[in-house]
Amino acid sequence: MSWLVIITLIVVGLIFLLLEILVVPGATVVGIVGAAMMGFAVFSAYNDHGSIAGTYTLGGTLIFTIASLALALKSNTWKRAMLGSELTGKVNTIEETSVNPGDEGMSITRLNPMGKALIEGEYYEVTSKDNLINENTEIIVTKVDGNKIIVKSKTE
Repeated sequence: MSWLVIITLIVVGLIFLLLEILVVPGATVVGIVGAAMMGFAVFSAYNDHGSIAGTYTLGGTLIFTIASLALALKSNTWKRAMLGSELTGKVNTIEETSVNPGDEGMSITRLNPMGKALIEGEYYEVTSKDNLINENTEIIVTKVDGNKIIVKSKTE
């Protein structure tokens, strides 16, 4: 096998490995194929060109792989590719006096078993105690446990 084919296998295998580590999640076929290509190239160098050339190929492949990984992980390329905005959503922040057991409200979405409800003029994420509750159904707060509001239908 010629050196051009061996070098091509190593470079393509390294690209597959970088894709596996940086882009494709999990241990997939891409990483396995990349490692196999690099291994076959080193094996071919040993087999076709002798042990000295094979050892130089193995060493060069290891150094090239480590340097490429270090450069790919260190570069600002990934900062440019990442989403730069921050999430501004938050869970219910309930003051102790704002929602109390016995308060009444209206389900805004279907509670299946979670959904949105309007209680005392404020929107909250609530959980239905037992059954599914359709939207625009009157509800009663049965329990407030930290940030979790548990409700039931008023008609029950």
